[in-house]
Amino acid sequence: MATQSFAAPLENTRNVTIVAHVDHGKTSFADSLLSSNNIISSRMAGKLRFLDSREDEQERGITMESSAVSLRFDMMRMTPEGPKPAKHICNVIDTPGHVDFASEVSSASRLCDGALVLVDVWEGVCTQTIAVLRQAWIDKLRPLLVINKMDRLITELQLSPSEAYHHIARLIEQVNAVMGSFYASERMEDDLRWREAREKRLAERAEREAAGEAPDAADDDADHEYEEREDEDIYFSPERGNVLFASAIDGWAFRLGKFARLYADKLKIKEGNLRRVLWGDWFLDPKTKRVVGRKALNGRPLKPLFVQFVLENIWRVYNTVLNEYNPDAVVKIVSALNIRVAPRDLKSKDTHNLLTIIMQQWLPLSTATFQAVVDVIPPPSVAQAVRLPFMLHPEQAAASTTALEPVNDLERALYKCDQSADVPLVAFVSKMFAVSRADLPEFKPREMTAEEMRQRGREERERRAAAAAARAAGGEDTDSLTKHIDLLTLETTIEPGAPPPPPDNSEVLLGFSRVFSSALKRGDKIRATLPKYDAELGPSHPRNAKHIKDAVATDLYMMMGRDLVAVEEVPAGHVCAIGGFDGIVPRTATLCGGNDDQLVNLAGVNMHAAPIVRVALEPENPSDMPKLVEGLQILNQADPCAEYIVQETGEHVILTAGELHLERCLKDLRERFAKCGIQASEAIVPFRETAVKAPDMAPVKTQGAARGTIHGSVYDGLVEFTLRAAPLPPAVIEFLVAHQSTIGSFLVQRRRGAEDAEDDEDRADADEAADSATRHLTPEQFWAELATRFDEAGGEWVGAADRVWSFGPKKVGANVLLDPMGKGALRLRGREAVFAEARREGQTAEQALAIADAAAKAAAEGVEAVAAEENAQDADADARAQARLLRDFDNSIEAGFQRATFQGPLCSEPVVGMAWVVESVEFKPDEAEQARGRASAVVGALISSVRDAARQGLLDWSPRIKLAMYTCDIQASTPPPPPPSHC
Repeated sequence: MATQSFAAPLENTRNVTIVAHVDHGKTSFADSLLSSNNIISSRMAGKLRFLDSREDEQERGITMESSAVSLRFDMMRMTPEGPKPAKHICNVIDTPGHVDFASEVSSASRLCDGALVLVDVWEGVCTQTIAVLRQAWIDKLRPLLVINKMDRLITELQLSPSEAYHHIARLIEQVNAVMGSFYASERMEDDLRWREAREKRLAERAEREAAGEAPDAADDDADHEYEEREDEDIYFSPERGNVLFASAIDGWAFRLGKFARLYADKLKIKEGNLRRVLWGDWFLDPKTKRVVGRKALNGRPLKPLFVQFVLENIWRVYNTVLNEYNPDAVVKIVSALNIRVAPRDLKSKDTHNLLTIIMQQWLPLSTATFQAVVDVIPPPSVAQAVRLPFMLHPEQAAASTTALEPVNDLERALYKCDQSADVPLVAFVSKMFAVSRADLPEFKPREMTAEEMRQRGREERERRAAAAAARAAGGEDTDSLTKHIDLLTLETTIEPGAPPPPPDNSEVLLGFSRVFSSALKRGDKIRATLPKYDAELGPSHPRNAKHIKDAVATDLYMMMGRDLVAVEEVPAGHVCAIGGFDGIVPRTATLCGGNDDQLVNLAGVNMHAAPIVRVALEPENPSDMPKLVEGLQILNQADPCAEYIVQETGEHVILTAGELHLERCLKDLRERFAKCGIQASEAIVPFRETAVKAPDMAPVKTQGAARGTIHGSVYDGLVEFTLRAAPLPPAVIEFLVAHQSTIGSFLVQRRRGAEDAEDDEDRADADEAADSATRHLTPEQFWAELATRFDEAGGEWVGAADRVWSFGPKKVGANVLLDPMGKGALRLRGREAVFAEARREGQTAEQALAIADAAAKAAAEGVEAVAAEENAQDADADARAQARLLRDFDNSIEAGFQRATFQGPLCSEPVVGMAWVVESVEFKPDEAEQARGRASAVVGALISSVRDAARQGLLDWSPRIKLAMYTCDIQASTPPPPPPSHC
C-alpha cells in the first residue's frame, strides 16, 4: 500500500478552515485551491465542487459535512544565499454554511489555527456570518476576510467602480462592527472580573488593618487602574493584508500588495507606503503626482487610488471580454498583462471561459490565498501558545488578563507544538465520521511505480525467453508456442500485490483529528480521555475511570477530500483521520500516549447547537429492528449534532438540528447505516405542564386549607404528610429556566465522586438545556440573585431561597421543593455555602463534601433535639429515634417530587414553574417499631403517595399546557420583502 507523509517544516505548516454563510462560495473557493495541486482541472475550479462528496450535497448545491484536504505549495523565501523556494503545507477544512450543520463548524474550528471568512459582496453580513465569526472569536482563530463574488458587482448589479468601492467599504465596516461587539462584550466581562477581584483585595486589606497586621506590598496593585487591551489587531483592513478580494467562480483573488508591487515603480513610491494608501480616502494629484488626502481635493472630482488603480482595471477586463467583446482589445489586454492564452481560446465563442483563463493567470486565487494564509495565520508553534490555554483551562484563561504560562513539561510541549519523540503525545478527535469500507485505501487498486513496471517487464521477458526455449527443445510448432506464451502472459498480467476485495460494504468510523504534540504513529497504543474526564482529579480517581479508554491507532490517513491516503506517521501540527476507535470514542476525545500518566482533556469548550427537531423511528419490517438500532448507534457516533434516545415508552427517537439535518440523517440510515426501510413520525412537539392563578377556578380540594394543599397518608395513617402546591413567581421561573446548567454544575449532589450514571445524565440534560448566551454564575451569585427574585415577589416567597430543598425534574429543572420545617440538612444553600468555603480553604472535593455532610448532619441533630425538647421535657431515646426515622423518609419525599415534576398530571409531560411546600410529615408514635420493621415497604408507598399528592396539588389551581415556541431573527436582503399581509 503506497504511503505519503506530511513533509514540511513546522514553521511552514498552516491549518485553516473555510467558514461562511450558506451559498457564499466556500466550496467553489476551495476548488481553486485544489486545482493548484492538480487534484482537479483549473477549468473545472468553481464548478466541480470536489469537496461535496455526498450525492445530496451535489443535488442541493450546499455542503452538509466538513471535508479536509492537505495542499502543498512552494513560496520564495529570502535566505543568505538569495531567494529560494520553501515547501509549505496547508491543511484546509471546508465547512457547511447552513444553520442545521453549525456543529460541523464547531468541530472544524477546534482543529484549526485560522479561518477564511467568506462574505458575499452583495448579500453582506448574514446571520451565519455572525455565528462563524463568533465561533472563530471563541476558539481564538486568526480570521482572514475574503470578500467573495466580486464579479456580481460587474455582471449582475452593473455598478461603477466608484459605487463598488463605497459598497465594499460599508461591507468591511459591517464586519468590523461585529468584531467590535465581540471585543466590547469580552471587555465588559474582564472589567467586571477585575472590579470584583479589586473589591475582594480591598476588603481583605481592610480586615488585616483592623486586626493590626502590617499591610502587604502586593495590596498596592488593588489601586491600579484597569489595563485596556489593544483591539487594533482584531479588525479587518485591506492595507494590513488581512482582506482578500475574490471571485471563486472565476478563479481570481488579490490583496492590495499585488497592485502595490505593480505600481510602485511607475509612481516612484515605496511599495510599503503605496500599500498603506491604496485603500481609503487617498487620491493621486495628477499635477504634482503626489498622493493627497480628502482635505487637499479642493472640490476636484478625483477618484480614490483603489478605484483608479485596482477596480477600473478589473472592470475594463470584464467589459472588454464579457460585456462588450472586442477581440483586438482582448489581445492587447493579454499582451499588457504578459500572460499566455492559447489561440483556440482567443477564438472561442465562450467568452466567459476566456475571461476565466485571463483572470486566473493575472490574479490567481490560489497564489493570493496561500500568500495571505502564510502572512496572516500563524504556524502551529505560535498559534497553540495562544489557543491551548483556553482548551486546557477554559475558566482560568477566560478570567486571566494575561497569558497563562505552562506549568509542566506536558503543557510546555503543547504550547510550542513540540514534534520530538521524547515528549508526551497529545491529539484531539473533534468528531467521528463514517466512510464505506470499500473506500479505504487498502481496498483500492494502486498504481504501479515506474521501477515496479520496469521490474515487471524484465521478469516478463525472461519468462517469454524461457518458455520459447523450452517449447523449441520439445519440438512444438509456432502456433502452439504462441498459444502457450499468450496463456503465460495472461496469467502474469494479474498483479500479485493486488488488494483483496473488502469483506463487506459496511461503514467504518474514523476520527477527525489533529496532533498537538509529539507524533502519532500507526499502531501506537493510546489512552483516550472522554469529554467528562476531570484532569484535576487525575487518571487514578474512581470518578475518571469510566472516562478513560484504551485504544490502538490501527490506521492513519491523510484526508484529501473524498479520498484517503494512508500514512505511517502524523507529526504535531497536522490534521488527519485515525482508525481504530469504532465503539471506543463516542464523538470527541483527547488522545494521550499509552504510557503517559498525565492525561489532559481538550474538550472543555462546546459550541454545538442543541438539537430541537425530534422524530420517532421504526422499521417498515419489524424484523429489521436490530438493524435500525445498530444504524442509530452508528449515526449517533458519526454525526456530531444528532442524538439518539430510547424513551420510557420504548420509542426510538432521534434529535436533529433542523428539517434539512433530519433529511440527511434519514438518508444515511436508509442507505448506509441501517440499510432497511424506515418510517419516521411527525415531528414530536415538546409540551410543558404548569398551573396559574385564574379568576374562575374550582373550589379548593381541601376545605379549610390554602389552595393546593393536599393531605396524604400511607399504610392506614402510619405516615401522614401535607403538601401545598403554588405557582412560582414569573421572575423566578425565568431565572431558573435560564440557569439550569448553573444548577447542575455546582450543587453538592453533582460533585459526588460515586460513579452514578444517572448523575451524568442529569448533568448532560442540564448542559443541553442551557442557553449559550446566558452568563454562567458562581454559587454565591446564583443564590444571591435567586434570593433577590424571591424577595421581590413578596408575601410567602420572602426568604424562600433559604428553604429550597431540591429542584426538579432531574434535580435541575424550574420547580422547587421547599422545606419550611427547619430541617437544615435539607437546605441546599447552606450545604453549598459550607462546601464552597471548604474548597476555598484548599480542601479537595471529597473532603469538602464530607465537611458539608457533617455540618448538615449536625444541623439536623440540633433541630431534632430542639423538637424533642419542645414535645417532651424529657427528650428520651424514643423521641430521638422517631426524629431519625422521619429523616429517613426525606429521600422518599424528594423522589416523589422528582417523579411528579418529570411527568405531570395532564399528559405526562415535564412540569415547569411550580413550587411544593412540605407542610408536615408525621407518623403514629405508638407504631414506630412497626414502621421501622416495614421501612422498605413504607418508603416505596410514600414515594407513590407524594407523587400523587403533588399532582393533585397542581390540579387544585388552573392547570395549563405550555407549547414550545421557536424564536428566530429574519434578516432580509435589499429590497425588503412585502409586508406579511401581502404574502
